[in-house]
Amino acid sequence: MSWDGLRLSVTLLTVFPVRHEPEAPGRRDAETAILWAPAVGAGLGAIAAAVLLLAGPLGEGRLTSAALAVATLAALTRGLHLDGLADLADGLGSGQPAAQALDIMRRGDVGPFGVVTLVLTVLIQVAAVAHAGAQGAARGAAALIAAAVTGRLALAWACRQGVPAARPGGLGAMVAGTVRPAAAWTLTAGALTAATAAVLTSTGAHGGALGWTLPAAVAAGLAAALALQEHAVRRLGGITGDVLGALVEIAATVCLLVAAMGPAGTV
Repeated sequence: MSWDGLRLSVTLLTVFPVRHEPEAPGRRDAETAILWAPAVGAGLGAIAAAVLLLAGPLGEGRLTSAALAVATLAALTRGLHLDGLADLADGLGSGQPAAQALDIMRRGDVGPFGVVTLVLTVLIQVAAVAHAGAQGAARGAAALIAAAVTGRLALAWACRQGVPAARPGGLGAMVAGTVRPAAAWTLTAGALTAATAAVLTSTGAHGGALGWTLPAAVAAGLAAALALQEHAVRRLGGITGDVLGALVEIAATVCLLVAAMGPAGTV
């Protein structure tokens, strides 16, 4: 994977203004950018985890620390994925045919389906991080990193060959069908291996501070994203930039929920 692909991935997926080649990116550039996405997610997750760990000693409570960590992820991505989730919710929730649903998704406003989906998603994310943190600071941090990686890993599956774009223009058309299935499988195997290794090397029984659910959380997040992707493709005819953003948030949210499973703690 080229460094140009990494720069493009950072530019597309984060708020950081990394310079890349001035020419319009080609299909190969788009593929490498998507393949770098999980690594970019790991960096974003590490920053959010640092916020979680640093905010804990402030004495404001685990819920506040979790909210700050989730807010950090949103800020680092300009809220791009949350915006995509809201737009997709409005489009699918409208019950309109594909063409009309895509028009709804292109609008700048957020409708009732989008608002409700955004509020519930963020609430679930904050609660899951707080619950994971209640079982140990390291577990909350690990859950955040795993969720950020899983969300971006979902992009590789959504952009694999055979998945069409819903319309000819936009981000979806640029990246749709660029990723070889073997590459998506390789990234997934790497993420699952890393999660399993982290659990096995953590101290204590059954995964210790990180919890035994971490690898299952990665798999569950991907499964949820794939299910949403298939539904979106059936309803809209393919993927769009909004669909990709929604997949990131859904994969991350489900990953956080599963990673937080364990004994109840005091939030």
